[in-house]
Amino acid sequence: MLRNIDEENRETVGKGLALSYKFFLLLFLGFILIVVGMVVILVASVFYGGGSVSGGAVIFIGPFPIVIGAGPDVTWVVFFSIILAVLSIVVLLVINKKMRWFGE
Repeated sequence: MLRNIDEENRETVGKGLALSYKFFLLLFLGFILIVVGMVVILVASVFYGGGSVSGGAVIFIGPFPIVIGAGPDVTWVVFFSIILAVLSIVVLLVINKKMRWFGE
């Protein structure tokens, strides 16, 4: 009986380590993508400066996204922001469903 408990603890710790490793890998990948995006924007502004600037943002208050934007190409920025907001909600729902399905 004692061996059975030890084996269950080892499996739980092993799953926790695998989940922790995946989390930190995704966190590091996200950080690298942000840095690469900033470098690309910096290089583009240095070489192709003098253009117009457009910007947009998505603010989530609870489940409701608020999309704002400014500039001459604001329609594309807002459209892209809405697509990203919808995709993030869909991913959240899919992950929630999988967590409930596997009972974790």
